[in-house]
Amino acid sequence: MGRILAFDIGRKRTGVAVTDPLKIIANGLTTIPTDSVVDFLQQYIDKENVELIVIGQPKHGNNQPSEAVKYIQPVVNRIRKVFPDLKIEQVDERFTSKMAFQTMIDGGLKQKDRQNKALVDTISATIILQSFMESRGFNKF
Repeated sequence: MGRILAFDIGRKRTGVAVTDPLKIIANGLTTIPTDSVVDFLQQYIDKENVELIVIGQPKHGNNQPSEAVKYIQPVVNRIRKVFPDLKIEQVDERFTSKMAFQTMIDGGLKQKDRQNKALVDTISATIILQSFMESRGFNKF
């Protein structure tokens, strides 16, 4: 059984989340520089079995891709080229940054801690992954 990895790709940073081997829960893993996503993925795959990559795709309210696609799609294309056998799914990530920020508030983080953009990116990746899992019935008991 392989894990599912999720990426919230940003211009500079990428949040990473991962499932447990049974695909029951999503956990924030780390934040990495966007230009090192492929290297990170290679190192992770060398240690863990990964069966699927979920990548957030930002969209506008009218369901059209946002301008961010111009820096996300090259990363996706490179992952596909380097890992041709790895299944990749792109999912709508609208409002995940806002949800991540609200999660931080609800969790009682101090204002200074909420300014940590890397933490927001990791939480966003976790929300993307958890939403994907719920929509696909991975964590149903």
